Amino acid sequence: MTVRDVRVATDKLAVGHGKRRVLTDVDLTLAAGEVTLLVGPNGCGKSTLLRTVAGLLSPLAGTVRVDGVPLGSLSRRALSQRLAFLPQTSQIPAGVTVRELVRHGRYAHRGAFARHTAEDRESIEWALSVTDAHPLADKCLDELSGGERQRAWLATVLAQRAKILLLDEPTTYLDLRHQFDVLDVVRTLARDYGIACGVVLHDLMHAAAYGDTVVVISDGTVLRSGPPEDVLTSDAIERAFGLSVNVVRDTETGHLACFPQRPPVAS
Repeated sequence: MTVRDVRVATDKLAVGHGKRRVLTDVDLTLAAGEVTLLVGPNGCGKSTLLRTVAGLLSPLAGTVRVDGVPLGSLSRRALSQRLAFLPQTSQIPAGVTVRELVRHGRYAHRGAFARHTAEDRESIEWALSVTDAHPLADKCLDELSGGERQRAWLATVLAQRAKILLLDEPTTYLDLRHQFDVLDVVRTLARDYGIACGVVLHDLMHAAAYGDTVVVISDGTVLRSGPPEDVLTSDAIERAFGLSVNVVRDTETGHLACFPQRPPVAS
């Protein structure tokens, strides 16, 4: 990886709420064309870290650089042109169609009242296409299923045309099919469009299947970081989650799978 490939880099970053530190000494990089997945037990600081990188929380120590520029020196608009963030939950506007919602993603470039340009329209159509949300474009958001809404919100942040995408638990409340749909989109964005994707997930099997880099967070810091096969080991999972597991590799897909160790069933 060369320096120019790195979109986000943190150095000895400490994050938290008020003066209470949740994570310390975090060195994290998000690279162009790669999916970096943050995993760890509830309350370990995954979302706090992502929100700090997104500029929504102030670092308690250390630095965040976006495209080599200190995060604090970027205006909100300049940051939004580089980085798009999708939180766990978003308020559903009443009576707003999917296409109208996706248009909001262009405000970082044009402002709330500027006329839309050909570039804006092209970006909106691209975002609807890559998320397979075109069939939903004229439907009201409050009429959609959970999976359809998530595609609409994802299209909205993609319309920013940012080269960095941060997603906080994008598969929460979705059924299995829609979880894979969303993660397939993320994989496509990294592979085909060179976007640096940072995603908070709970499911370790999803992390093994979709991550180029997996970051395991536990006990107030980064426990391990690297390719899934190096990071998602039995001992690392036990240290992070307090769960004894067997890690095996699927012979067909090559992906890792984790199974809790259970006492043998009496015959």
